[in-house]
Amino acid sequence: MAEAKWYVVHTYSGYENKVKANIEKTIENNKHLAEQILEVRVPLQDVVELKNGARKTVQKKMFPGYVLLNMEMNDDTWYVVRNTRGVTGFVGPGSKPVPLTEAEMKPLGIKIENVSVDFGEGDSISVVAGIWKDTIGIVQKLDYSKQTATINVELFGRETPVEISFAEVRKL
Repeated sequence: MAEAKWYVVHTYSGYENKVKANIEKTIENNKHLAEQILEVRVPLQDVVELKNGARKTVQKKMFPGYVLLNMEMNDDTWYVVRNTRGVTGFVGPGSKPVPLTEAEMKPLGIKIENVSVDFGEGDSISVVAGIWKDTIGIVQKLDYSKQTATINVELFGRETPVEISFAEVRKL
């Protein structure tokens, strides 16, 4: 089996959510595609708008006219996505889709690699880098999507939760 990567599909403007729904419906109807097309995403961002003196937070599309797909590229998946109503094509030279690099994925908040750590909730860890260096704390929570551990540290005589990157800690 090929490795799943993130690809970008160009759509008609305003059809992003329709394309997402159509692809998801096709996956639902063809069970063999569920293992090849893993995720369909329309990236959104929160934007603060000022209307009539009132601040309002709304979600806007980060890339109008584009949909992101986490899928294994093969003839079947290419055909299904390419022939979905509203899709004009994959992003890439000619008809060859090019997967996004890890550097391109990072600003979107999508992590490619799966990180495994040798500590868990309740374990004592030592911070080896950053402003909390040489601090010892007990892991309260692990967030694999952000690759952070929340630990309790003593600050001004009180236990305070602090979020630390996996790269900055080691198990005691």
